[in-house]
Amino acid sequence: MSTRTLFPTLFYEGRIDDETLVADLEYSALTLAQEDGAGRAWSRANGYRGYTSYASLDDLPGRDPAFAALKRRLDKHVATFARDLQLDLGGRRLRLDSLWVNVMKRHATHSGHIHPHSVVSGTCYIAVPAGAGALKLEDPRLPMLMAAPLRPDTFVYAQPARGAVFLWESWLRHEVMPSDAKDDRISISFNYS
Repeated sequence: MSTRTLFPTLFYEGRIDDETLVADLEYSALTLAQEDGAGRAWSRANGYRGYTSYASLDDLPGRDPAFAALKRRLDKHVATFARDLQLDLGGRRLRLDSLWVNVMKRHATHSGHIHPHSVVSGTCYIAVPAGAGALKLEDPRLPMLMAAPLRPDTFVYAQPARGAVFLWESWLRHEVMPSDAKDDRISISFNYS
């Protein structure tokens, strides 16, 4: 008799080990938060506590060399994760589909969601002050568990750090926990398809 693990959910944790690049990304993110009026307006209209370029800018790697350098590093992390996932890509590779900046103020949160039309999603953490909210990941079986007793790992909390890169499959439901930090939490999120 034996018990096998079937259909595991993989979560990738990497790093951007270049403090100069991370500092450049922080400067660029804060500059965007000041200059992107459309992004600030969208954030206000949608109750986002802080700033996001999610709905306003879709060309950050072409706009700023720091984001282009980040894309090159992310491409390598995502290629490694795709191999770990054993994705059959037919000789092709995943390509960056979207990339956006998040500058979250104190008490900011992002409720549970998925990223439709993507294969791999992730976040690179630029500024993570003490008390910043963790990334909360939900067991994908949760909607089907019906009468099953609770398990201790129904939710997993991944605590970010400056320079961390987290990757997951885009169908994995996740959310950003509220931040108790006095300073802004800065991250760059992205999708590959």
